[in-house]
Amino acid sequence: MSLRTVSLRRRVTFSAIGVLGVVLVGLVLVVDAMFAAQSQRDVETALFEKSRAAHSLVKQRVRGVELVNRLENRGVQVRLVMPDGTVFGHLPNDGVSHKVTRDLADGSTITLYAESSVITVAQARLRRLLLLVGFGSLAVTAVAMVWVVRRALAPLDAMTTLARSIARGGRGHRLSPTRTDNELGRTAAAFDDMLDSLEGSEERTKKFVADAAHELRTPIAGVQAVSEALVQTGSAEERERLNLLLVREARRAGRLVDDLLALARIDAGLELHRERVDLLALAEAEVSRTRLLAPEFDIAAEGTSAYVSGDPQRLAQVLANLADNARQATGPSGRVRLRVSTVGSYARLVVADNGPGVPPDERDRIFDRLVRLDEARDRRSGGSGLGLPIARGVVRAHGGELSCVEPVDPGAAFQVRIPLADEGTGTLAG
Repeated sequence: MSLRTVSLRRRVTFSAIGVLGVVLVGLVLVVDAMFAAQSQRDVETALFEKSRAAHSLVKQRVRGVELVNRLENRGVQVRLVMPDGTVFGHLPNDGVSHKVTRDLADGSTITLYAESSVITVAQARLRRLLLLVGFGSLAVTAVAMVWVVRRALAPLDAMTTLARSIARGGRGHRLSPTRTDNELGRTAAAFDDMLDSLEGSEERTKKFVADAAHELRTPIAGVQAVSEALVQTGSAEERERLNLLLVREARRAGRLVDDLLALARIDAGLELHRERVDLLALAEAEVSRTRLLAPEFDIAAEGTSAYVSGDPQRLAQVLANLADNARQATGPSGRVRLRVSTVGSYARLVVADNGPGVPPDERDRIFDRLVRLDEARDRRSGGSGLGLPIARGVVRAHGGELSCVEPVDPGAAFQVRIPLADEGTGTLAG
């Protein structure tokens, strides 16, 4: 998207002046046309009135030159033809806009002419007046618009100043609009919301980087200490023990780095290789994997098949994270059940255990990165505190949701909801 960065002040000012100019031109044309039409009607009315006056004067025995002189005035010429052919008055020299001819009672014929120059002069005078007033109004408006627009756009200058202040490191300032039911108020509120989101994201990123560095420091320090001890020891038995410690610490660091890379891929947009996947089959495969790791552990899958459109490897990673999290929470004597069902257009998988559970006020925070609940996870177990955030990110990439819900039995329950796939295809239902 490329935003044209023209001056908003000039655009508003010129647009307003342009609109006003068009309106004034239209007004001049309309007034000029109306004036011309009204003038024509007035002239016609005046000529008819004079013709009736001529008829009355003839009845009063006003004849010849005297009749012509009484009827003629500025802009009106009279030509009188007597019954014997005598002509009084003369034809106008200029153009004629209207004329009226009437036979009088004494047998004479009178013709009244209206000179067009009278109307033309008045119309030209009116046009000059309208143009003068119009241009004067435009000039006054232009000067006023500069001041008005500057005042009207002052809130945008405030936004610009605040944005530059934040860019220079000044955090925490906000516009705090007094009203949000108009354009500038909504823009300012959206601007404040954006700043809240950005600063919150920045704080979360700083905290995550600090926590990740702290998490990595422990295994790296362990590797360094074991390596130094390994160099100095001469006992074969001690070297064997230190080698095992070195491998364990290296694996811890490797797992944390893998989890950090997985989160980075999720944040960048996880690439999924979708196909039709049966969640019940994945749950049964996860049960088999867990039994290989802990043959005595009580874990089972139950329910009905539920097909979704998803990446089988990523979904298997989600089940592995949830199952491992439940097994670590319950201990060797615990019990974990993976229940698969369908609810409406969604497939639902619930991983429930009989461990200490998750307090209600912690059920959302548990998905924050590098968060461990003392009752459920421990650093000594190898958990990085990233398993649940990774699982939620994968589920959301599939258009679903992972949440910690109220368990039916004592313990903890994690629910996965993913849209069902259409029958016989890998597309989402609905």
